Amino acid sequence: MESSNERATSEGAGTDRVPVAVTGARVLVVDDDPTVSEVVSGYLERTGFTVHRAADGPSALEAAARHRPHLVVLDLMLPGMDGLEVCRRLRAREHGNPAVAVVILTARGDEEERILGLEVGADDYVTKPFSPRELVLRVRSVLRRASSAVPADEPLLAAAGLSVDPVARRATKGGAELALTLREFDLLAYFLRHAGQVCGRERLMREVWGWDFGDLSTVTVHVRRLRAKIEEDPADPQLIRTVWGAGYRFEAAPDPTCRAGAAADAPTEAGHA
Repeated sequence: MESSNERATSEGAGTDRVPVAVTGARVLVVDDDPTVSEVVSGYLERTGFTVHRAADGPSALEAAARHRPHLVVLDLMLPGMDGLEVCRRLRAREHGNPAVAVVILTARGDEEERILGLEVGADDYVTKPFSPRELVLRVRSVLRRASSAVPADEPLLAAAGLSVDPVARRATKGGAELALTLREFDLLAYFLRHAGQVCGRERLMREVWGWDFGDLSTVTVHVRRLRAKIEEDPADPQLIRTVWGAGYRFEAAPDPTCRAGAAADAPTEAGHA
């Protein structure tokens, strides 16, 4: 990752141009390369984050338990325990607790590694070599989506035994709480708000992820993970249906007592797959 280090060092004078960070957010940086860890941490700290560091898998889990970060920047190639296993264990710990956001660092061109990271619950990824400024912007984007203001009177969203409380960021199925990542929660809420509409992957990436461009497989993986948590048979999904060549459609109409007027407010764009 030598090119990352070179780019990181050369950009130090420009950190004052990085947008202001989410106030008070705690970030855990997990990377066994001390230079990368130091440079990335420095950028995040100068942008306003409180940063903790770990250099291997076991110490990452200990630091996460101790500092309760809002977001973890996680390299997948770690000694002691790889990043995929660290991400799995972070997700397994949640069970009703607020989900920690995870941004993984992957090798450029290694699509399988990236997909595996998303499959085990990562919210986002950055490919190496990367600019620390790019990473800071991606971290801010994930945290901004997680902390975006929701009106206090935002009504519950409900359909097909599912209930989503956007204010409390709590989702249930048949009364049982669902363990969703930040992106999975936002994706489910979006589908419920736009039930019956075809939502292309580009539209979902723009509206849920806040990106104008990116790897559309990110959407595919998150839809697959969401199906695994809400469908009776994820191999034969009845709620999130694939519309071939167009995208996805959430089939169950929302409960009008929980979401009055949602259809009237929803955009009519069909999107693209």
